[in-house]
Amino acid sequence: MNTTSILPPLSPHPIAPRHSGRVAIVTGAAGGIGSAIARRLAAEGAHVIVTDRELPGCEAVVEAIRAEGGQAEALAADIGRKDGCVSLVERVLARHGRVHLLVNNAGINRRGALLALSDEDWSLSFAINLDAMFHLCRAVLPSMIEAGGGAIVNTASQWGLYPAPGHIAYNVTKAAVASFTQNLARDYAPQRVRVNAVCPGEIYTPMVEAGLQRSGRSKADLDRLVPFGRVGQPEEVAALVAFLASDEAAYICGSLVEITGAQAVA
Repeated sequence: MNTTSILPPLSPHPIAPRHSGRVAIVTGAAGGIGSAIARRLAAEGAHVIVTDRELPGCEAVVEAIRAEGGQAEALAADIGRKDGCVSLVERVLARHGRVHLLVNNAGINRRGALLALSDEDWSLSFAINLDAMFHLCRAVLPSMIEAGGGAIVNTASQWGLYPAPGHIAYNVTKAAVASFTQNLARDYAPQRVRVNAVCPGEIYTPMVEAGLQRSGRSKADLDRLVPFGRVGQPEEVAALVAFLASDEAAYICGSLVEITGAQAVA
């Protein structure tokens, strides 16, 4: 699969090499936002570990990164399991010695109010959206502390701060991600590990596009709901993640940064 022809340009502006020499793990990196984050960090000089559950999706993103002149490798991992998280970090440390940046981006959205959800919907939402973050952070923190610091950026959601109806499992787990981020930051800021979260609103990913096609609505319908005049793009979230992980954000720690185009939750 050749993704270089279907992925949009990273940016109309020159990109500074803020992450040269750094090793970055990006989870959920085969998806719309995750692949944009992986490509942006690679464009800024990082060696990116592109990880998702299925290897072919990871390899497609790595192919695109290398075509753009970046460095990346694909590692499949089932982060819904503790051993999958631990094994992923161990493999990266064995190959590269340390992890400078961890981007906990992987997430799922099981829709429905409480009575519409199954036990599996609830437990899987926590396993992917929150528990994986716990296990991955616990696995990378010792090496970051030993090296004198590091950066962790988590993907929360606007809905974790202001719940939308009919998405209780997603909203609750993303609210927990926000709290986890702030708690982790307060605990490990003295060791110079900076932890922040991005809280996106509506972002035009392939999953959103597919949902529009099923519903018969158009992107223009979504755009009209946003005061800024359009929904966000994955590359814009990626640019924010790259900034928060960079030395330019050296004093930003424990922040939940919304990126919504001023859109309120419906």
